Amino acid sequence: MSSKELLYIDDALSHAQFLSNQCQDAVNTLKDPDLKAQAQQLVDKNRQIFGQFYSLV
Repeated sequence: MSSKELLYIDDALSHAQFLSNQCQDAVNTLKDPDLKAQAQQLVDKNRQIFGQFYSLV
């Protein structure tokens, strides 16, 4: 894997982690159970995406 490809993967990991953190913050602050569940689904999906990206390196 080239250094440029590794930089792309690192960038994707950073974005996935940031989005996951933002969604987790929403889960922790939302009161509406439906919105909280939606935010939790986003957290779970972003953790899955992060894992997929991480497995590339």
